[in-house]
Parts: sequence; C-alpha cells; structure tokens
Amino acid sequence: MYLTKEVKAEIFKKHGGKVENTGSTEGQIALFTHRINHLTGHLKKNHKDYNTERSLVKLVGKRRSLLDYMMKNDIVKYRELIKELGIRK
Repeated sequence: MYLTKEVKAEIFKKHGGKVENTGSTEGQIALFTHRINHLTGHLKKNHKDYNTERSLVKLVGKRRSLLDYMMKNDIVKYRELIKELGIRK
C-alpha cells in the first residue's frame, strides 16, 4: 500500500505540527497532494481507469476548496504551503 501509517504520520508531523493534529488544514492539503500525486502516476499507466480519474477530480476539488479557505484566513501560510508542496494556482 502506498500510504502507510508511518508516511501519514510523517506528513502530519511535517505540515500539521504534531502527529495527532490530523485536522489541520495544512496537513490535510499535504495529504491530499500526496494522494493526488499517487493517483496521477497510476493514471499515466492506466489511462482507461475512469473510476480513478473521477476520484482524482473529486480530490483536486476538495484540495482546492481547502486552499481557498486557507487563502482567505492566512495568506502568508498559504503562499508558504503552495511553494513547499509545488502546487500551482
């Protein structure tokens, strides 16, 4: 499996502050970005997997709404996060 407990804990520790802080906006955006990158790689090999494509589009929409929320509340953290994760607007 591509997302083990250790990888998930590392993502939340790096972006959420603590491992237990799984509800932080930054941690969720980082987790979604990790999942989006994995699904993108999968779709490059399996271009007819339409269920995964639909899941990817939904996940990008969720991440976009969290990024919009973060941009409204804290523009400095938003800019740091998109630079760190390599997300383009």
